[in-house]
Amino acid sequence: MKISSDTGIKSLLISVMVFCTVCIMYYLISVSKTDGHYVYLIDDAYIHLAMAKNIALHEVWGITRYRFSSTSSSPLFTSLLGLLIRIFGNDDRISLYVNFFSGMGTVYFLHRYFKDIFRKSRDIVLSVLFTLFISVMHLQLLSGMEHVLHVFLFVVSIFCLSRLPDKPAVFGFYVSLLLMGLVRFESMFYFIVLAFLFVLLQRWKEAGCILLTGFIPVAIFCYFNYSHDGYLFPNSVVVKGTTLSFDAEFFHQMKSILLDNLLLNISFYKIGFFPLLISLIIVIRDFRKKTFRNAVQDNMLIIAVSLLMILHSMFADLKGLFRYEAYLLTGFSMALIPRLKPLFENTLYFIRKDKLIAFLVLMNIVLLFYKCSIAHPMICNGGKSIREQQIQSARFLHTYYNESKVVANDIGAITYYTDICVLDIAGLASVETIPFNRNRRPVDDAYENFLTQYTADNGYDIAIIYDSWLQGHIPGNWKKAAVLKIENPATVAQDEVSVYSIQQGNYRKLKENIRNFRWNKNVRVTIMD
Repeated sequence: MKISSDTGIKSLLISVMVFCTVCIMYYLISVSKTDGHYVYLIDDAYIHLAMAKNIALHEVWGITRYRFSSTSSSPLFTSLLGLLIRIFGNDDRISLYVNFFSGMGTVYFLHRYFKDIFRKSRDIVLSVLFTLFISVMHLQLLSGMEHVLHVFLFVVSIFCLSRLPDKPAVFGFYVSLLLMGLVRFESMFYFIVLAFLFVLLQRWKEAGCILLTGFIPVAIFCYFNYSHDGYLFPNSVVVKGTTLSFDAEFFHQMKSILLDNLLLNISFYKIGFFPLLISLIIVIRDFRKKTFRNAVQDNMLIIAVSLLMILHSMFADLKGLFRYEAYLLTGFSMALIPRLKPLFENTLYFIRKDKLIAFLVLMNIVLLFYKCSIAHPMICNGGKSIREQQIQSARFLHTYYNESKVVANDIGAITYYTDICVLDIAGLASVETIPFNRNRRPVDDAYENFLTQYTADNGYDIAIIYDSWLQGHIPGNWKKAAVLKIENPATVAQDEVSVYSIQQGNYRKLKENIRNFRWNKNVRVTIMD
């Protein structure tokens, strides 16, 4: 469908202006609470920056400069940050800049996609903004994580898929697949689903090309990773990912996958249930009227995103600042909005004619407002919480223990702003602790004994941890020196961080350092007697 160039430019400008205004507004609110310096909403953003810093300045793929550690769950995003640090210098706002350009690219390609569907500027703008805000893209942009880049590549892939077999579209489609797997490993589900649908259509060549293009970069990285630490995937994927093995644990794992991760997971119903219902109704209606091949071909994107949603729910994660499902909700919007075109063109008539679909669309609009309302305090106060907890811990370590050996659980800011050697009790930065964290294994005596022996034998100085993460199994040779407490935490796991002395001869000095350090006024410091 052709629309005038003036209408296209107008709708693009309005979409960009609305999205940018929301992002700038939240940026200003955030920095007003962090003394004018932008602080990311979650500590994970600093994991990427810490690894990028070590790649650029020390040529080490690791969370510290001392050794290899596959801590980043997004090798391509981290490598891009490292390249930019190498060129422009070490600036903690680089992630924000990358996300801004990725976000603008997302708006541009969403606009081009919906411009081919709608004639009116109003409908194009509504479609773009709905897609952006149901995936909470302003939150993703300001979080400093890789999810905006992932959504951008996903949008490009769908945009190009809709234009196949045009040569530029073929090129863009395969380039997006080539990069996507190294931005988020969940993209492998997308490759599999797309290839499966092309097989159903007996388009064997396309199916093979999709699998090869998507999986070859992932396979190369897996080989690189395995050669260094013995695991195919980054530590976070190994620790948090769902495994399925054909042994005595098979039925327990299947129960966890089907029930805990999908059917009994409240996040699934908050995020994917209503889009899936709309998709199911549309596809069933089409299959009743068309041949199997035509129905699959006409509903390819809807089926692909629906299967992707189910696979992601079963084997990945739907939690954490809405970031893991952002690409899924973007895909649902791009798949379903074109099929709901009559709703835009004659809203009242559509509601009277198809009350069920209209109700489900309303529930998705409610979902949009729900997600944005939950995101609001996260964006406003997340940076403040990170500044008062993780950044303060990093400043303390930089002042007194800058090159010391430290045990921790939130390892982003403290490794980015210091040169410590870290042992991560959650396993993201330390392969030594992965066996004790895989498959949601509860903390036990074996892990306590390991931490006791390992930290003593390797000369670790202090620990800065959430006590609850060790579930009562804090090593007996660690002596608590202080508790750091913040009020009204927004995006941190706990409001209290405990500081321990591991080398008992340093206990008195540690307490003195804590007492002498100039803590943020909002951090309540309790030093042990």
